Amino acid sequence: MAPNILGNTILVATDAQIEPKSSVIVRSSSTTTTTKHDTLIKNEINNNQKSKNNSSSEYHMQIVWLNVILFCYLHASGLYGLYLMFTKAKLATIVFTFFLMIFCGLGITAGAHRLWSHKAYKAKWPLRLLLMIAQTAAHQDAIYVWSRDHRVHHKFTDTDADPYNAKRGFFFSHIGWLMVKKHPAVIAKGKTIDMSDMEADPIVMFQKKFFIPLMIIFCFLLPTYIPVYFWNESVATAFYVATMFRYCAGLNGTWCVNSVAHIWGMKPYEKTISPCNNFYVAAFGLGEGWHNYHHVFPWDYKTSELGKYSSNWTTGFIDFFAKIGWAYDLKTVSNEMIRKRVLRTGDGSHKYSKEVDLNKNLHKFVEEFQFNKDEEKSIWGWDDKDINLQDKSDAKIYNTEKSST
Repeated sequence: MAPNILGNTILVATDAQIEPKSSVIVRSSSTTTTTKHDTLIKNEINNNQKSKNNSSSEYHMQIVWLNVILFCYLHASGLYGLYLMFTKAKLATIVFTFFLMIFCGLGITAGAHRLWSHKAYKAKWPLRLLLMIAQTAAHQDAIYVWSRDHRVHHKFTDTDADPYNAKRGFFFSHIGWLMVKKHPAVIAKGKTIDMSDMEADPIVMFQKKFFIPLMIIFCFLLPTYIPVYFWNESVATAFYVATMFRYCAGLNGTWCVNSVAHIWGMKPYEKTISPCNNFYVAAFGLGEGWHNYHHVFPWDYKTSELGKYSSNWTTGFIDFFAKIGWAYDLKTVSNEMIRKRVLRTGDGSHKYSKEVDLNKNLHKFVEEFQFNKDEEKSIWGWDDKDINLQDKSDAKIYNTEKSST
């Protein structure tokens, strides 16, 4: 989550539906003749493959060329900013840039992702306001839009309704999805997602209403103005380093969760889905790379089983604010739930899969467990109507609202 990290962008709205391809296809005559039986077999194979991939070929991806041009400029500017960082930027500008990068990243990971998209914890208004400012500075669209698309991604992972469907390849899931119009299924399924919690949050709705001016101020103007005003950095260096390089790097951090963490890594919790655990994405993405775990337990505020802050800065950030009472109702998964899931659907890479004694102890449970696939539907987070009620009952909730007041 992205996710940093997880998300949707930004530059030009591309909500228009893709036009369906004409059902009439004109083919040039061929010297090769096929029997009706052969044709039926080929059609059956194609239909089966189409169903297996859950990806329809009935729609053409329509490129939004303005987005392509803007993203090319963004990356060229980001690379130029990287060059200036090593050749002209003052040390204060470099330090400020990386501080701002982390601040913006936490706006995505702790804010748009774990708080608003998945309801993995709750936050009092001062923390929500701080996270809203950070998320705005990250400029990955409004919290409302980011969270809606991310909920759709979790609910319909690797289908046509997934905004950044990894089945369409690395480039599409990384950045290509922002260069084309949305698939009609993304728009249709997006309308089915419950967003009432967002609509009840005045901070979210304020940002949604005034997103454009807020984004210009927090993402572009202030990051450029501060180095110029406080330590006399040149305008060009401040713009290309603290603004464009920082913005470009943050976006690609988020996109790596959508692409890299859906292709490379281990699947210790659920081997049948594309999301993977990837240490490198976690390390550079403030803890968002434990993606196989996250898709199995999207409502866990840690997004991972691991408790080390070194590879999960976002968890440390949330824990800090829990200590001072600004974050509460931190939801996480019990060890028993993890063990059961690892033994039932993991790929064997988890340590629990290799503990013989533990396997024996839980063997009876695994045998007696009547696994009904319909009971484990994909969910976007804590209050999804399809969440497993037993999981909800077994979840651990720390720093409850009563204890935080």
